[in-house]
Formats: sequence, C-alpha cells, structure tokens
Amino acid sequence: MRNKIVDHSNEINSGERFEFGKNWHSFLSSINDERIEEAENSLKDIFNLSNLEGKKFLDAGSGSGLFSLAARRLGAEVYSFDFDPISVKCTRELKNIFFKNDTEWVIDEGSVLDEEYLESLGFFDLIYSWGVLHHTGDMYKGLNNIKNLIKSEGVIAIAIYNDQDISSEFWKIVKRFYCSNNLMRFIVLAIFVPFFTLQSILIGVVKYRNPIGHFINYKKKRGMSIYYDWIDWLGGYPFEVAKPEEIIDYFQKNNFSLSALITTNRLGCNQFTFKKKIKSV
Repeated sequence: MRNKIVDHSNEINSGERFEFGKNWHSFLSSINDERIEEAENSLKDIFNLSNLEGKKFLDAGSGSGLFSLAARRLGAEVYSFDFDPISVKCTRELKNIFFKNDTEWVIDEGSVLDEEYLESLGFFDLIYSWGVLHHTGDMYKGLNNIKNLIKSEGVIAIAIYNDQDISSEFWKIVKRFYCSNNLMRFIVLAIFVPFFTLQSILIGVVKYRNPIGHFINYKKKRGMSIYYDWIDWLGGYPFEVAKPEEIIDYFQKNNFSLSALITTNRLGCNQFTFKKKIKSV
C-alpha cells in the first residue's frame, strides 16, 4: 500500500521544522570512499556483525542515504525512507551512483508516524533509526511504530538525544529561534559556529596535540562531517529528549532486551541496541 505523502513545507515556513534534507544534500559532496568505509564499520560495530548478508535492513529516516548505502554494500536487502523529500532525493542520488537499477535497495518517501504506511512494509531483521525519532514531533509514537516492524530476535539500533534538563530546554529555544526566520538563523550561526570552532581547536590541542586534530578525526565518527553536524544540531527542530533509563524501560516493557548502550553525560545522543525476544508459548 502506498504511503500518504505529507507536504511539510508549511511546517518549515512557519518555523516548526528544520530543513534536514537541505543540510544532507550539502553533505553529499563530501561523501567519499573513506566516509563510506567508516559508515560500514559503524554498522558492523552497532549490530555486532561482520557483514549483513541475508538480512533485511530498514533505514527509518535515511537522511543523506550514507548508512543505507553502507548496509547495501555489506550485503543487506535495504528499504530506506524519509519524511523529507530532499533527503529521499539524496538517498536516490547515492543509489544511482553506486547501485543503479538494483532491486535489493528500495527508497521511498514516508513518515515514521504513519502507522498504515509502516504496516505495509513487512518485517525486518535490522532496523536503524539514528538521530531521527527525536525530530519527528512525537518520539514515542515513532518508537512504537518501528518496534512493531522487527522480527523475533531482530535488532533495533537507535540514537536519542540525552535529557540534560535545563540545558536541553536552552537548546530547544536556540533551535526554535534558528528555524523561525533568516535573521535568527544568521544570529544563531554567528554566535555558535565560532564557539564550536574554538571548542574543536581546544579539543584538538588537548587530545591530539594538533589544533586541527579534532576536525581531521571527526570523519571517523560514522563517516560524518563536523560542520554539517553542527548545522544539524543548531537547527534540528522538532527536538525531544529522554534519559537513557526511560528508553530502556520502554523497550524492556515491550519484550526487548538491551544488547548495547553508549551514554553521554552531556549534550548529544545516547546510543541503544535492542534485541527482540522470542515470545514464550
């Protein structure tokens, strides 16, 4: 069954949503073999597998398409979807470059909040939704919808913004300002990009003994780009957060066991891997 295409331009124009796809499209030009290899290594680490041969992989919120590409290169049958039409375009561009006319990689426009659409997709061995669900406007509905698509003993990997109480409230205001109009976007960028740059230089000096060491090594974090991650952070709205125990409790109550957890004690994402239990008869 065909999904219901939602025109989200009104949300963007009213300042209720960041243009994620536009940012990802800018990121595409920086994708190279090294970044793709880092993305592949990231997936192998997250799912604790040497390859994804024979696995059905769902990329729920495919963004640039980098991790859909990585999953396909690792041998998975891939289904990618995103709410943002430009993100869908990005993913299709990558497919056309590396897997043109490949029937084992399907790309679509759809929402993780559209239950009827998701129910039409079937079931998957691996579900990947990294830094996505907290931007939907209804994070727990998104969590509920994707958990229903996993096979018994299948694995879900997600990254959710850490709840930092007052700090999180502050950043929610910043993100709302960023999305409100061009003037506020300029002001936010003018304040925070120099701050982030200085912070990164200091990290480079302390950690790598090289002022640009942090910039050089950042791509090793899943093959991503520090600049486009900054923009994603500053503008990423809607914005929801959760404490790690809240996400763990939710999945454990729904017949999942926690396989892996990486937490942060600051801003950013907590990273979770959950395995679906076999229901006892």
